Amino acid sequence: MIWPIPPRSRKSIARLEVNGAIGAATRKRALEALKMVEERKFPALLLRIDSPGGTVGDSQEIYTALRRLQEKVKIVASFGNISASGGVYIGMGANHIMANPGTITGSIGVILRGNNLERLLERIGVSFKVIKSGPYKDILAFDRELTDEEKNILQDLIDVSYGQFVKTVAEARRLSEETVRNFADGRIFTGEQALALGVVDRLGSEEEARRWTAELVGLDPDKAECITLGEKKGGLRRFFPGSSEGQALKIPPALAAAGIAPSTLSATLDWIAFEQSTNGLPLWLYRP
Repeated sequence: MIWPIPPRSRKSIARLEVNGAIGAATRKRALEALKMVEERKFPALLLRIDSPGGTVGDSQEIYTALRRLQEKVKIVASFGNISASGGVYIGMGANHIMANPGTITGSIGVILRGNNLERLLERIGVSFKVIKSGPYKDILAFDRELTDEEKNILQDLIDVSYGQFVKTVAEARRLSEETVRNFADGRIFTGEQALALGVVDRLGSEEEARRWTAELVGLDPDKAECITLGEKKGGLRRFFPGSSEGQALKIPPALAAAGIAPSTLSATLDWIAFEQSTNGLPLWLYRP
């Protein structure tokens, strides 16, 4: 009798990278990859996070999908150079977390920013006429200062979002909400400090996290293959020559002459796109 050969994925570890600011594109890519992990029946997932966080809703959707996947797949999160704010939040969707001793993590909290260009607009003689259905319809308008009532509304919104964050960390790490609030004041801390606080389980590199993941599901750490899913696709970088998928970003000669590296331009373009899309939104984001 001929026995079917198990699919390659059954003996491999799936790997998903979450890099940069978390927004709609990151959510879409992550959810597609997580669906693939389930469909291809990978026994484990290595979740590599190198992110300062991002939008609240997108972080919550990735976290929820990870928690659902936990029922079928063992998940280990590996915190890279930085895993802060929303990066921490999605890490709570893993069964176990490993961080480098020097990883920058924490920044558990909520921030909301808006632009006030009132003085600039007055200087150039521009004003806006607004007709609205209610007093708060244009809250965070960039052409005027916030009123006290608007500040109270936004503070309530931030407080509710913060409470959701604290509750998730407390439940995932088996800590009391009071304990979490003691260090969830927006401060950042190292991976070593995170271990002492109970935010992560172990200290180590991504390779050590990979070996740990293999051991958890009975695979040979020396032989288990790690398959990366959901490679990141370019955002604004697509407007630059040679910036298609799989190719290095080519920058204009003038920028190259100024000593601007492709990696710097790439990161800057991603950040500009993120800023444009999230202005006025509550964020789980570390802003240095």
